[in-house]
Amino acid sequence: MDLQSLAVILQGALSPNPTERKAAEESLSQFQYAPQHLVRLLQIIVEGNCDMAVRQVASISFKNFISKNWCTDDPGEPSNILPEDKEVVRQNILNFVTQVPPLLRVQLGECLKTMIQEDYPEQWPALLSWVKHNLQGQQVFGALFVLRILSRKYEFKSDDERLPVHYIVEETFPLLLNIFTRLIQIPNPSVEVADLIKLICKIFWSSIYLELPKQLFDPNIFNAWMILFLSVLERPVPLEGQPADPELRKLWGWWKVKKWIVHILNRLYTRFGDPKLQNPASKAFAQNFQKNYAGKILECHLNLLNVIRIGGYLPDRVINLILQYLSNSISKSAMYHQLQSKIDIVLFEIIFPLMCFNDNDQVLWDDDPHEYVRKGYDIIEDLYSPRTAAMDFVSELVRKRGKDNLQKFLLFIVEVFKRYDDAPSEYKPYRQKDGALLAIGTLCDKLKQTEPYKSELENMLVNHVFPEFSSPVGHLRAKAAWVAGQYAHINFSDSNNFRKALHNVVAGMRDPELPVRVDSVFALRSFVEACSDLREIRPILPQLLDDFFRLMDEVENEDLVFTLETIVDKFGEEMVPYALGLCQNLAAAFWKCMNTAEADEEGADPGALAAVGCLRAISTILESINRVPHLFVHIEPTMLPIMLRMLTTDGQEVFEEVLEIVSYMTFYLPTISLEMWSLWPLMMEALADWAIDFFPNILVPLDNYISRSTEHFLTCKEPDYQQSLWNMISTVMGDKNLEDGDIEPAPKLIQVLLQNCRGRVDHWVEPYLRITVGRLRRTEKPYLKCLLMEVVADALYYNAPLTLGILQRLNVATELFNLWFQMLQQTKKSGARANFKREHDKKVCCLGLTSLLPLPADQLPVEALDRIFKSTLDLLVAYKDQLAEAAKEEEEDENDDGMENFESDGDENDDDSDKEMGFEAEDGDEAESIKLEKLAARAKAFRNSDLDDDTDDDFSEDDEELQSPIDDVDPFVFFVDTVKVLRASDPLRFEKLTQTLDLHYRALADGVAQHAEHRRVEIEKEKTAKAAEAAAAATS
Repeated sequence: MDLQSLAVILQGALSPNPTERKAAEESLSQFQYAPQHLVRLLQIIVEGNCDMAVRQVASISFKNFISKNWCTDDPGEPSNILPEDKEVVRQNILNFVTQVPPLLRVQLGECLKTMIQEDYPEQWPALLSWVKHNLQGQQVFGALFVLRILSRKYEFKSDDERLPVHYIVEETFPLLLNIFTRLIQIPNPSVEVADLIKLICKIFWSSIYLELPKQLFDPNIFNAWMILFLSVLERPVPLEGQPADPELRKLWGWWKVKKWIVHILNRLYTRFGDPKLQNPASKAFAQNFQKNYAGKILECHLNLLNVIRIGGYLPDRVINLILQYLSNSISKSAMYHQLQSKIDIVLFEIIFPLMCFNDNDQVLWDDDPHEYVRKGYDIIEDLYSPRTAAMDFVSELVRKRGKDNLQKFLLFIVEVFKRYDDAPSEYKPYRQKDGALLAIGTLCDKLKQTEPYKSELENMLVNHVFPEFSSPVGHLRAKAAWVAGQYAHINFSDSNNFRKALHNVVAGMRDPELPVRVDSVFALRSFVEACSDLREIRPILPQLLDDFFRLMDEVENEDLVFTLETIVDKFGEEMVPYALGLCQNLAAAFWKCMNTAEADEEGADPGALAAVGCLRAISTILESINRVPHLFVHIEPTMLPIMLRMLTTDGQEVFEEVLEIVSYMTFYLPTISLEMWSLWPLMMEALADWAIDFFPNILVPLDNYISRSTEHFLTCKEPDYQQSLWNMISTVMGDKNLEDGDIEPAPKLIQVLLQNCRGRVDHWVEPYLRITVGRLRRTEKPYLKCLLMEVVADALYYNAPLTLGILQRLNVATELFNLWFQMLQQTKKSGARANFKREHDKKVCCLGLTSLLPLPADQLPVEALDRIFKSTLDLLVAYKDQLAEAAKEEEEDENDDGMENFESDGDENDDDSDKEMGFEAEDGDEAESIKLEKLAARAKAFRNSDLDDDTDDDFSEDDEELQSPIDDVDPFVFFVDTVKVLRASDPLRFEKLTQTLDLHYRALADGVAQHAEHRRVEIEKEKTAKAAEAAAAATS
């Protein structure tokens, strides 16, 4: 296709007529792989006589095609672009970068990024030569533009991947230094000069981000760069051409230069300028930096801050970065000494005013309260916010240099409070009071730990915070709620003060101003956590939930949902009457958040995070009502549309949360409905396509389907769930590209099948054993080896004669049993077992080995019987010891929990807010939760203690929590009963076996027999107790 024809088609793509536009798009799609198509698109982009709109369409088409086709996923796969077309593009695009307008340059820049990422240096060795040549010629801007993209390729690379950077720096930095020097000598420089300096700064930034290039270790070279940076930093920006609009002004070239230089200096200071953090090779550089530059930079920064002190302008990001530098200087003696002489000016005339409510806040509060709320709770905004940086400075100052500064700063705050109280209402310094309250909230952790302030906190709240709940000024009502939330966990000597604060916060949820309502909800979370007497909240709970959902309808924020989760968690089963309504409201909020997130193409909308929060809150509710299974039937219709949609690729961002809900529903529903079964194929499709990382999460609902709806699983043929399970497991276990850790849930699912479908899936035993043995032979990870061997054990327990016959027919029986016994005997350096470490592992092995004992001699020779008998005895003893240890630990935990019940929020030695409030004896759920947390911590500590022996053998303690039919099988009783069968069926064989046992194993056998009889008695007692419990429940 010639240029003219291509231009006509591109023009058609702009047509307002949908038919013409579609025809043009189809033509572009049809010809996109034609030879020279890409070259002709590039020609149109740079054709000055062509219509600008057509050139723009061409640039977008060019960028999209390169993005999709320049790189190939598979190195052996042929490229969609001819090598000669690629070469023409490479030879011409560099020169065209400077010829096109900025609008088109952006698109070409994206193309260059893709091409450089793929081609440099191997396929594009001439690129750096072109850059060098043009840095010394007339195309300096183009060369800097390309070098910036090239340097960015290596910005986050380390070690060997970073090697090309050294050569790039060696070849270009001397040229950049010369250009930079010439640029700052230009009198009355234009904004175009700023653009060039900005590009040089960005190149420098990318080159030093992770590691300093060796050239900069030369003091003379580094000094030359620092002279230039400090010179530009000290120099006032030109007044001429500076935009009046604040939004445009911060984007102006000269302010951007300031920002990048401050950014670079901060990076040098924090990453490379501290001798304590450097290795010996870099220590000299750090010492030189501290001695010759750190103080000069600090002085420059203080001068810049002085501009805002006298009412001048600095962009927010520059202020934020400068304050970060100051915060990092506090802990360094020499730097703090330099700062100390000006600390009062910094603290009271710069930092505190930044903490106060200002004109911009007021405009946003009045004109766009939703944006005010978003900015206030957006962690990305915090990266740019001067106020957040000011708060961080104050926190760091009182933490590291509190002796010098805490008292005088608090006296200053008290003076602000006093001036506010003394002033008549029309002259009250409302904004300064707002800043003072922010300061008090910021210092919360320090003040709660430090006398004499700690004992005065309640008075401070009563006198200076609580009155603002009824302030005529909205932002003070909001700040009062926030500060009250910060201090909700302190020990209130007068419980009425806690109650008053709580009710004021609740009332704030109905405030006419949106930001007040939002801050009140967040504060409520702290009060709910701190509330030891739920009677304070119980009467207002329905109204509270109504207010909460009304607010959720206005604002999409995940922190809002955290408050609801806290309420549900705190009230536990008391939430049952509200559960259905809560789930319906949260489901509606979820759909709204998802729709907002999908509409936001940039993906920056908080709706996506809020959607995740909604699903987490639903899971919390489902957990709280687990003892009321009939409620799940009513909740299912609300949850089903979410599960159906979000188990597809549409739900990748919330897949884990949705799977948790599916797990709850399939476990607690009295009967798994056909509608719930329709989720099975979706999970299987996701697993086959993209969701292998979520296999452990998918395992749980699949287990529930098989174990709780076994009949449907076995009898349904449309779809055939047995075949579906086999297809998935055989694919996963046969995939040589999957790591051992990726497939661990697969053998667990085979165990679920064999344990739950005993006697009903004989035809599947051989196929599953085949793939198990195949994977076992190439498995390296010990834990997966154990799981695969447990599949064999489960198959033996399922049907020992059938399984042994299959293994012998496959000629793997001897190989497998030798490996099994070897794994059973293997120990770590500490003497502990290296394999089958969990109680469940030992039990499965015991049941599998025991199932072999009654087999006749033609299937199980006497020497094999002897080995199996002894191994089973050893395992049973180890299993018994492990159960006893676990019971001992649980008893210790209960004792610990009992002691914790006596703790109160007034514990003088405990400043951790999560531990300040004790819980009442009737709050069993909370006690259970704390116990589980401790068990998890112990499990983690246990795993860490084994790292010296077995770093690759991490397993999930959660597996012990999965329910199984073998839970009701006592391995001791099963062993003794099986031995009795052996003795009765073949007395001679049994006698030969016992005669070969030495004293040690005879003693073990006697001990196991005695323990089995003890367990029989215990089991009968447990059955009687359960029956009595059930009868009592039925009559109550």
